[in-house]
Amino acid sequence: MSNARDAAVRLLLKIEKDDAYSTLSVAEESEKNRFPDGREQALFTALVYGVLERRITLDYNIALYLSAPLKKLHPKALCILRVGAYQLLYLEKIPARAAVSEAVAQTRQMGVGFTSSLVNAVLRKIAAAGELLPDPSDEKAYLSVRYACPPPLLEHFLSHYGRQRTEAVLSAFLGRRALFLRLNPLKGANAAERLAAEGVTVTATDLDNCVCVSRTGDIAALPSFREGLFHVQDRSSQLCCKLLGAKPGETVVDCCAAPGGKSFTVAEYMHDQGVLYANDLYEHKQKLIEEGAARLGLTCIRTLCGDAADLPEKLPSADRVLCDAPCSGLGVIGRKPEIRYKSPASFAALPDLQFHLLRRCSALVKPGGTLLYSTCTLNPAENEDVCDRFLAELPEFTLSDDPYYASLRGEARYKTFFPEPEGGDGFFVALFRRKP
Repeated sequence: MSNARDAAVRLLLKIEKDDAYSTLSVAEESEKNRFPDGREQALFTALVYGVLERRITLDYNIALYLSAPLKKLHPKALCILRVGAYQLLYLEKIPARAAVSEAVAQTRQMGVGFTSSLVNAVLRKIAAAGELLPDPSDEKAYLSVRYACPPPLLEHFLSHYGRQRTEAVLSAFLGRRALFLRLNPLKGANAAERLAAEGVTVTATDLDNCVCVSRTGDIAALPSFREGLFHVQDRSSQLCCKLLGAKPGETVVDCCAAPGGKSFTVAEYMHDQGVLYANDLYEHKQKLIEEGAARLGLTCIRTLCGDAADLPEKLPSADRVLCDAPCSGLGVIGRKPEIRYKSPASFAALPDLQFHLLRRCSALVKPGGTLLYSTCTLNPAENEDVCDRFLAELPEFTLSDDPYYASLRGEARYKTFFPEPEGGDGFFVALFRRKP
Protein backbone atom coordinates (compact mmCIF):
# COMPACT_ATOMS: atom_id res chain seq x y z
CA MET A 1 0.00 0.00 0.00
CA SER A 2 1.29 3.51 -0.77
CA ASN A 3 -0.04 7.02 -0.46
CA ALA A 4 -1.75 8.85 -3.31
CA ARG A 5 1.22 11.05 -4.23
CA ASP A 6 3.71 8.19 -4.47
CA ALA A 7 1.28 6.10 -6.51
CA ALA A 8 0.57 9.03 -8.82
CA VAL A 9 4.26 9.64 -9.55
CA ARG A 10 4.88 5.97 -10.27
CA LEU A 11 1.89 5.69 -12.59
CA LEU A 12 2.65 8.91 -14.45
CA LEU A 13 6.17 7.66 -15.13
CA LYS A 14 4.75 4.38 -16.40
CA ILE A 15 2.15 6.05 -18.64
CA GLU A 16 4.80 8.25 -20.22
CA LYS A 17 7.29 5.42 -20.66
CA ASP A 18 4.82 2.86 -22.03
CA ASP A 19 2.42 5.25 -23.80
CA ALA A 20 -0.33 3.58 -21.75
CA TYR A 21 -4.02 4.50 -21.58
CA SER A 22 -4.86 6.59 -18.52
CA THR A 23 -8.27 5.08 -17.79
CA LEU A 24 -7.03 1.49 -17.75
CA SER A 25 -3.84 2.42 -15.89
CA VAL A 26 -5.68 4.30 -13.14
CA ALA A 27 -8.08 1.39 -12.62
CA GLU A 28 -5.23 -1.14 -12.43
CA GLU A 29 -3.16 0.98 -10.04
CA SER A 30 -6.15 1.65 -7.81
CA GLU A 31 -6.82 -2.07 -7.52
CA LYS A 32 -3.16 -2.74 -6.75
CA ASN A 33 -2.86 -0.08 -4.04
CA ARG A 34 -6.24 -0.48 -2.31
CA PHE A 35 -6.10 3.00 -0.80
CA PRO A 36 -7.25 3.12 2.84
CA ASP A 37 -10.03 5.62 2.25
CA GLY A 38 -11.94 7.44 -0.45
CA ARG A 39 -9.98 10.66 -0.01
CA GLU A 40 -6.68 9.02 -0.90
CA GLN A 41 -8.29 7.35 -3.91
CA ALA A 42 -9.79 10.66 -5.04
CA LEU A 43 -6.47 12.48 -4.62
CA PHE A 44 -4.61 9.80 -6.58
CA THR A 45 -7.10 10.00 -9.45
CA ALA A 46 -7.07 13.80 -9.45
CA LEU A 47 -3.27 13.94 -9.53
CA VAL A 48 -2.86 11.48 -12.40
CA TYR A 49 -5.52 12.97 -14.64
CA GLY A 50 -4.66 16.51 -13.62
CA VAL A 51 -0.95 16.23 -14.38
CA LEU A 52 -1.64 14.51 -17.71
CA GLU A 53 -4.14 17.22 -18.57
CA ARG A 54 -2.05 20.24 -17.50
CA ARG A 55 1.44 18.97 -18.29
CA ILE A 56 2.33 21.73 -20.73
CA THR A 57 1.19 24.45 -18.32
CA LEU A 58 3.00 22.76 -15.44
CA ASP A 59 6.23 22.39 -17.42
CA TYR A 60 6.10 26.04 -18.47
CA ASN A 61 5.83 27.17 -14.84
CA ILE A 62 8.50 24.75 -13.62
CA ALA A 63 10.94 25.83 -16.35
CA LEU A 64 10.68 29.47 -15.27
CA TYR A 65 12.71 28.62 -12.17
CA LEU A 66 15.31 26.30 -13.66
CA SER A 67 18.74 27.29 -14.92
CA ALA A 68 18.87 24.31 -17.30
CA PRO A 69 16.29 22.88 -19.74
CA LEU A 70 13.59 20.56 -18.42
CA LYS A 71 15.02 17.65 -20.39
CA LYS A 72 18.16 17.81 -18.24
CA LEU A 73 16.15 16.93 -15.13
CA HIS A 74 15.99 13.34 -13.95
CA PRO A 75 12.59 11.96 -15.09
CA LYS A 76 11.60 11.10 -11.51
CA ALA A 77 12.43 14.58 -10.27
CA LEU A 78 10.47 16.16 -13.10
CA CYS A 79 7.45 13.98 -12.37
CA ILE A 80 7.64 14.84 -8.66
CA LEU A 81 7.77 18.53 -9.58
CA ARG A 82 4.74 18.17 -11.83
CA VAL A 83 2.71 16.48 -9.12
CA GLY A 84 3.76 19.09 -6.58
CA ALA A 85 3.09 22.01 -8.92
CA TYR A 86 -0.34 20.64 -9.82
CA GLN A 87 -1.31 20.61 -6.15
CA LEU A 88 -0.05 24.16 -5.64
CA LEU A 89 -1.75 25.62 -8.71
CA TYR A 90 -5.01 23.70 -8.99
CA LEU A 91 -5.93 21.93 -5.73
CA GLU A 92 -7.16 24.56 -3.30
CA LYS A 93 -7.70 22.26 -0.33
CA ILE A 94 -4.07 21.11 -0.08
CA PRO A 95 -1.82 23.45 1.97
CA ALA A 96 1.25 24.63 0.08
CA ARG A 97 3.52 23.52 2.91
CA ALA A 98 2.21 19.97 2.69
CA ALA A 99 2.59 19.78 -1.11
CA VAL A 100 6.19 21.03 -0.95
CA SER A 101 7.31 18.88 1.97
CA GLU A 102 5.75 15.73 0.48
CA ALA A 103 7.53 16.38 -2.82
CA VAL A 104 10.89 16.81 -1.10
CA ALA A 105 10.34 13.59 0.84
CA GLN A 106 9.48 11.79 -2.41
CA THR A 107 12.85 12.67 -3.95
CA ARG A 108 14.56 10.72 -1.18
CA GLN A 109 12.12 7.82 -1.27
CA MET A 110 12.52 7.44 -5.03
CA GLY A 111 16.30 7.58 -5.17
CA VAL A 112 16.73 11.13 -6.45
CA GLY A 113 17.50 12.81 -3.14
CA PHE A 114 20.24 14.82 -4.85
CA THR A 115 17.45 16.92 -6.40
CA SER A 116 15.65 17.66 -3.11
CA SER A 117 17.00 21.23 -2.77
CA LEU A 118 16.04 22.05 -6.36
CA VAL A 119 12.55 20.58 -5.94
CA ASN A 120 12.07 22.52 -2.71
CA ALA A 121 13.20 25.83 -4.26
CA VAL A 122 11.16 25.50 -7.46
CA LEU A 123 7.94 24.54 -5.71
CA ARG A 124 8.27 27.35 -3.16
CA LYS A 125 8.62 29.85 -6.00
CA ILE A 126 5.59 28.42 -7.80
CA ALA A 127 3.59 28.61 -4.56
CA ALA A 128 4.51 32.28 -4.20
CA ALA A 129 3.92 33.32 -7.82
CA GLY A 130 0.89 31.21 -8.77
CA GLU A 131 0.16 30.23 -12.36
CA LEU A 132 2.06 32.27 -14.95
CA LEU A 133 1.37 32.35 -18.70
CA PRO A 134 3.13 33.71 -21.80
CA ASP A 135 2.26 37.18 -23.04
CA PRO A 136 -1.13 37.02 -24.84
CA SER A 137 0.38 38.95 -27.76
CA ASP A 138 2.11 35.71 -28.72
CA GLU A 139 -1.20 34.03 -29.56
CA LYS A 140 -0.07 30.47 -30.16
CA ALA A 141 2.36 30.30 -27.23
CA TYR A 142 -0.27 31.79 -24.93
CA LEU A 143 -3.05 29.42 -26.06
CA SER A 144 -0.75 26.40 -25.93
CA VAL A 145 0.25 27.05 -22.32
CA ARG A 146 -3.12 28.43 -21.18
CA TYR A 147 -4.98 25.31 -22.36
CA ALA A 148 -2.12 22.80 -22.12
CA CYS A 149 -2.43 22.01 -25.82
CA PRO A 150 0.59 20.92 -27.89
CA PRO A 151 1.29 23.28 -30.82
CA PRO A 152 0.46 20.75 -33.60
CA LEU A 153 -2.95 19.99 -32.09
CA LEU A 154 -3.57 23.68 -31.41
CA GLU A 155 -2.83 24.44 -35.05
CA HIS A 156 -5.25 21.69 -36.09
CA PHE A 157 -8.10 23.20 -34.09
CA LEU A 158 -7.34 26.80 -35.09
CA SER A 159 -7.15 25.99 -38.79
CA HIS A 160 -10.46 24.11 -38.82
CA TYR A 161 -12.56 25.91 -36.21
CA GLY A 162 -11.07 29.38 -35.60
CA ARG A 163 -9.93 30.91 -32.32
CA GLN A 164 -13.30 31.36 -30.60
CA ARG A 165 -14.42 27.79 -31.12
CA THR A 166 -10.94 26.46 -30.36
CA GLU A 167 -10.81 28.22 -27.01
CA ALA A 168 -14.28 26.92 -26.12
CA VAL A 169 -13.27 23.36 -27.00
CA LEU A 170 -9.93 23.47 -25.20
CA SER A 171 -11.51 25.07 -22.15
CA ALA A 172 -14.08 22.27 -22.00
CA PHE A 173 -11.26 19.72 -21.98
CA LEU A 174 -9.87 21.11 -18.71
CA GLY A 175 -11.18 20.00 -15.34
CA ARG A 176 -13.68 17.34 -14.43
CA ARG A 177 -16.10 16.36 -17.17
CA ALA A 178 -19.79 15.88 -16.54
CA LEU A 179 -20.87 12.27 -15.98
CA PHE A 180 -24.01 11.09 -17.74
CA LEU A 181 -26.11 7.98 -17.25
CA ARG A 182 -28.71 6.35 -19.45
CA LEU A 183 -31.59 5.20 -17.25
CA ASN A 184 -33.02 1.84 -18.24
CA PRO A 185 -36.70 2.36 -19.14
CA LEU A 186 -37.28 -1.40 -19.21
CA LYS A 187 -36.64 -1.62 -15.46
CA GLY A 188 -39.30 0.89 -14.42
CA ALA A 189 -39.44 4.63 -13.89
CA ASN A 190 -37.86 4.98 -10.45
CA ALA A 191 -34.16 4.80 -11.35
CA ALA A 192 -33.53 8.50 -10.65
CA GLU A 193 -35.22 8.23 -7.25
CA ARG A 194 -33.18 5.14 -6.40
CA LEU A 195 -29.97 6.93 -7.29
CA ALA A 196 -30.94 9.91 -5.14
CA ALA A 197 -31.71 7.59 -2.24
CA GLU A 198 -28.20 6.13 -2.61
CA GLY A 199 -26.71 9.60 -2.14
CA VAL A 200 -26.11 10.44 -5.80
CA THR A 201 -26.88 13.96 -7.02
CA VAL A 202 -29.09 13.58 -10.10
CA THR A 203 -29.89 16.33 -12.62
CA ALA A 204 -32.32 15.76 -15.49
CA THR A 205 -31.36 16.73 -19.06
CA ASP A 206 -33.38 17.55 -22.16
CA LEU A 207 -32.85 14.01 -23.50
CA ASP A 208 -35.16 11.20 -22.51
CA ASN A 209 -33.74 8.90 -19.80
CA CYS A 210 -30.46 10.83 -19.75
CA VAL A 211 -29.31 12.30 -16.43
CA CYS A 212 -26.18 14.07 -15.25
CA VAL A 213 -24.84 12.80 -11.93
CA SER A 214 -22.25 13.69 -9.30
CA ARG A 215 -21.18 12.42 -5.87
CA THR A 216 -21.45 8.85 -7.15
CA GLY A 217 -18.48 7.26 -5.38
CA ASP A 218 -17.67 3.88 -6.91
CA ILE A 219 -20.54 3.77 -9.35
CA ALA A 220 -20.26 0.03 -9.97
CA ALA A 221 -20.80 -0.58 -6.25
CA LEU A 222 -24.23 1.07 -6.22
CA PRO A 223 -27.13 -1.39 -5.77
CA SER A 224 -28.99 0.39 -8.59
CA PHE A 225 -26.06 -0.33 -10.93
CA ARG A 226 -25.95 -4.01 -10.01
CA GLU A 227 -29.71 -4.21 -10.57
CA GLY A 228 -29.33 -2.85 -14.11
CA LEU A 229 -31.22 0.41 -13.62
CA PHE A 230 -28.72 2.35 -15.74
CA HIS A 231 -25.47 2.31 -17.64
CA VAL A 232 -22.83 5.01 -18.03
CA GLN A 233 -22.98 6.75 -21.41
CA ASP A 234 -22.11 10.27 -22.49
CA ARG A 235 -24.95 12.54 -23.58
CA SER A 236 -23.55 12.94 -27.11
CA SER A 237 -23.41 9.18 -27.52
CA GLN A 238 -26.99 8.90 -26.29
CA LEU A 239 -28.08 11.49 -28.87
CA CYS A 240 -26.42 9.35 -31.53
CA CYS A 241 -28.51 6.35 -30.44
CA LYS A 242 -31.73 8.35 -30.54
CA LEU A 243 -30.84 9.55 -34.02
CA LEU A 244 -30.54 5.97 -35.30
CA GLY A 245 -34.30 5.72 -34.75
CA ALA A 246 -34.48 1.97 -34.08
CA LYS A 247 -37.97 0.58 -33.49
CA PRO A 248 -39.30 -2.57 -31.81
CA GLY A 249 -39.11 -5.67 -34.00
CA GLU A 250 -36.39 -4.36 -36.33
CA THR A 251 -33.03 -5.88 -37.22
CA VAL A 252 -30.15 -3.60 -36.21
CA VAL A 253 -26.37 -3.99 -36.48
CA ASP A 254 -23.86 -2.15 -34.29
CA CYS A 255 -20.66 -2.79 -36.22
CA CYS A 256 -18.06 -1.60 -33.69
CA ALA A 257 -19.96 -2.04 -30.45
CA ALA A 258 -17.55 -2.21 -27.50
CA PRO A 259 -17.87 -1.36 -24.68
CA GLY A 260 -21.56 -1.70 -25.51
CA GLY A 261 -23.19 1.55 -24.41
CA LYS A 262 -24.72 2.34 -27.80
CA SER A 263 -25.96 -1.23 -28.25
CA PHE A 264 -27.65 -1.10 -24.85
CA THR A 265 -29.38 2.22 -25.52
CA VAL A 266 -30.51 1.21 -29.00
CA ALA A 267 -31.88 -2.08 -27.61
CA GLU A 268 -33.84 -0.06 -25.05
CA TYR A 269 -35.29 2.11 -27.83
CA MET A 270 -36.33 -1.17 -29.46
CA HIS A 271 -38.11 -2.16 -26.23
CA ASP A 272 -35.87 -5.25 -26.33
CA GLN A 273 -37.91 -6.56 -29.28
CA GLY A 274 -36.29 -7.65 -32.55
CA VAL A 275 -32.59 -8.43 -32.85
CA LEU A 276 -29.51 -6.27 -32.43
CA TYR A 277 -26.18 -7.70 -33.57
CA ALA A 278 -23.32 -6.18 -31.55
CA ASN A 279 -19.93 -6.83 -33.10
CA ASP A 280 -16.42 -6.15 -31.84
CA LEU A 281 -12.97 -7.14 -32.98
CA TYR A 282 -11.80 -8.45 -29.60
CA GLU A 283 -13.18 -11.42 -27.70
CA HIS A 284 -12.70 -9.91 -24.23
CA LYS A 285 -14.73 -6.88 -25.30
CA GLN A 286 -17.44 -9.16 -26.66
CA LYS A 287 -17.72 -10.63 -23.17
CA LEU A 288 -18.04 -7.16 -21.66
CA ILE A 289 -21.01 -6.47 -23.94
CA GLU A 290 -22.62 -9.77 -22.95
CA GLU A 291 -22.15 -9.05 -19.26
CA GLY A 292 -23.58 -5.54 -19.62
CA ALA A 293 -26.60 -6.75 -21.57
CA ALA A 294 -27.30 -9.42 -18.93
CA ARG A 295 -27.08 -6.87 -16.11
CA LEU A 296 -29.53 -4.57 -17.92
CA GLY A 297 -31.90 -7.42 -18.73
CA LEU A 298 -31.54 -7.03 -22.51
CA THR A 299 -32.23 -10.23 -24.43
CA CYS A 300 -32.39 -8.99 -28.03
CA ILE A 301 -28.61 -8.43 -28.27
CA ARG A 302 -26.56 -11.03 -30.13
CA THR A 303 -22.80 -10.55 -29.88
CA LEU A 304 -20.24 -11.34 -32.56
CA CYS A 305 -16.46 -11.19 -32.58
CA GLY A 306 -14.60 -10.22 -35.75
CA ASP A 307 -13.63 -7.53 -38.21
CA ALA A 308 -16.60 -5.26 -38.92
CA ALA A 309 -15.62 -5.23 -42.60
CA ASP A 310 -16.51 -8.95 -42.76
CA LEU A 311 -20.05 -8.54 -41.42
CA PRO A 312 -21.82 -8.45 -44.81
CA GLU A 313 -20.80 -12.09 -45.28
CA LYS A 314 -22.01 -13.07 -41.79
CA LEU A 315 -25.31 -11.28 -41.27
CA PRO A 316 -28.64 -10.71 -43.02
CA SER A 317 -29.62 -7.28 -44.29
CA ALA A 318 -30.68 -4.89 -41.53
CA ASP A 319 -33.20 -2.10 -41.10
CA ARG A 320 -30.59 0.07 -39.41
CA VAL A 321 -26.82 -0.08 -39.20
CA LEU A 322 -24.57 1.89 -36.86
CA CYS A 323 -20.95 2.34 -37.91
CA ASP A 324 -19.20 4.00 -34.98
CA ALA A 325 -15.76 4.00 -36.54
CA PRO A 326 -12.37 3.80 -34.82
CA CYS A 327 -11.02 7.36 -34.76
CA SER A 328 -8.43 9.71 -33.30
CA GLY A 329 -10.61 10.51 -30.29
CA LEU A 330 -10.08 14.28 -30.39
CA GLY A 331 -13.58 14.80 -28.99
CA VAL A 332 -12.90 12.92 -25.75
CA ILE A 333 -9.61 14.51 -24.70
CA GLY A 334 -11.40 15.74 -21.59
CA ARG A 335 -11.77 12.11 -20.45
CA LYS A 336 -8.55 10.72 -21.96
CA PRO A 337 -6.01 13.54 -21.59
CA GLU A 338 -3.10 11.59 -23.07
CA ILE A 339 -4.74 11.84 -26.52
CA ARG A 340 -3.69 15.51 -26.72
CA TYR A 341 -0.03 14.49 -26.97
CA LYS A 342 -0.49 12.30 -30.03
CA SER A 343 0.75 13.83 -33.26
CA PRO A 344 -1.98 14.73 -35.78
CA ALA A 345 0.28 13.08 -38.37
CA SER A 346 -0.42 9.75 -36.68
CA PHE A 347 -4.08 10.05 -37.70
CA ALA A 348 -3.32 10.39 -41.42
CA ALA A 349 -4.25 6.79 -42.30
CA LEU A 350 -7.57 6.82 -40.45
CA PRO A 351 -9.84 8.40 -43.11
CA ASP A 352 -9.14 5.64 -45.64
CA LEU A 353 -9.75 3.00 -42.98
CA GLN A 354 -12.98 4.70 -41.92
CA PHE A 355 -14.23 5.02 -45.49
CA HIS A 356 -13.49 1.35 -46.21
CA LEU A 357 -15.32 0.34 -43.03
CA LEU A 358 -18.30 2.57 -43.79
CA ARG A 359 -18.57 1.26 -47.35
CA ARG A 360 -18.42 -2.36 -46.21
CA CYS A 361 -20.96 -1.83 -43.43
CA SER A 362 -23.31 -0.07 -45.84
CA ALA A 363 -23.74 -3.38 -47.67
CA LEU A 364 -25.75 -4.58 -44.67
CA VAL A 365 -28.45 -1.91 -45.10
CA LYS A 366 -31.76 -2.92 -46.65
CA PRO A 367 -33.21 -0.83 -49.47
CA GLY A 368 -34.96 2.04 -47.71
CA GLY A 369 -32.93 1.36 -44.56
CA THR A 370 -30.84 3.69 -42.39
CA LEU A 371 -27.07 3.95 -41.98
CA LEU A 372 -25.50 6.06 -39.22
CA TYR A 373 -21.82 6.98 -39.27
CA SER A 374 -20.35 8.39 -36.07
CA THR A 375 -17.01 9.21 -34.46
CA CYS A 376 -15.88 10.78 -31.20
CA THR A 377 -13.37 13.06 -32.91
CA LEU A 378 -13.16 16.67 -34.07
CA ASN A 379 -11.36 16.29 -37.38
CA PRO A 380 -13.02 17.07 -40.73
CA ALA A 381 -10.74 14.58 -42.49
CA GLU A 382 -12.28 11.76 -40.42
CA ASN A 383 -15.78 13.20 -40.42
CA GLU A 384 -17.12 15.41 -43.21
CA ASP A 385 -14.53 14.31 -45.77
CA VAL A 386 -15.25 10.60 -45.23
CA CYS A 387 -18.99 11.21 -45.59
CA ASP A 388 -18.62 13.36 -48.70
CA ARG A 389 -16.53 10.64 -50.30
CA PHE A 390 -19.08 8.02 -49.31
CA LEU A 391 -21.95 9.88 -50.96
CA ALA A 392 -19.87 10.56 -54.06
CA GLU A 393 -18.84 6.92 -54.53
CA LEU A 394 -22.05 5.14 -53.45
CA PRO A 395 -24.94 6.78 -55.30
CA GLU A 396 -27.43 4.30 -53.84
CA PHE A 397 -27.20 6.27 -50.59
CA THR A 398 -28.42 9.77 -49.85
CA LEU A 399 -28.58 12.00 -46.80
CA SER A 400 -31.52 11.09 -44.60
CA ASP A 401 -34.49 13.44 -44.53
CA ASP A 402 -35.35 12.35 -40.98
CA PRO A 403 -36.93 15.35 -39.17
CA TYR A 404 -34.91 14.83 -35.98
CA TYR A 405 -31.67 14.74 -37.97
CA ALA A 406 -32.72 17.92 -39.78
CA SER A 407 -33.37 19.64 -36.46
CA LEU A 408 -29.91 18.68 -35.19
CA ARG A 409 -27.83 19.64 -38.22
CA GLY A 410 -29.67 22.81 -39.27
CA GLU A 411 -28.13 24.15 -42.49
CA ALA A 412 -25.16 21.76 -42.34
CA ARG A 413 -25.06 18.40 -44.10
CA TYR A 414 -23.87 16.61 -40.97
CA LYS A 415 -23.82 17.31 -37.23
CA THR A 416 -20.83 17.95 -35.01
CA PHE A 417 -21.39 18.12 -31.26
CA PHE A 418 -18.70 20.26 -29.67
CA PRO A 419 -17.74 19.59 -26.04
CA GLU A 420 -19.00 22.01 -23.42
CA PRO A 421 -17.97 22.31 -19.75
CA GLU A 422 -21.31 20.90 -18.54
CA GLY A 423 -22.29 19.11 -21.74
CA GLY A 424 -21.38 16.02 -23.69
CA ASP A 425 -18.18 15.05 -25.46
CA GLY A 426 -17.13 16.06 -28.95
CA PHE A 427 -18.97 13.84 -31.40
CA PHE A 428 -19.86 13.63 -35.10
CA VAL A 429 -22.89 12.00 -36.72
CA ALA A 430 -24.06 11.57 -40.31
CA LEU A 431 -27.35 9.85 -41.16
CA PHE A 432 -27.83 8.20 -44.55
CA ARG A 433 -30.71 6.41 -46.22
CA ARG A 434 -30.41 3.65 -48.79
CA LYS A 435 -32.62 4.38 -51.73
CA PRO A 436 -35.53 1.89 -52.15
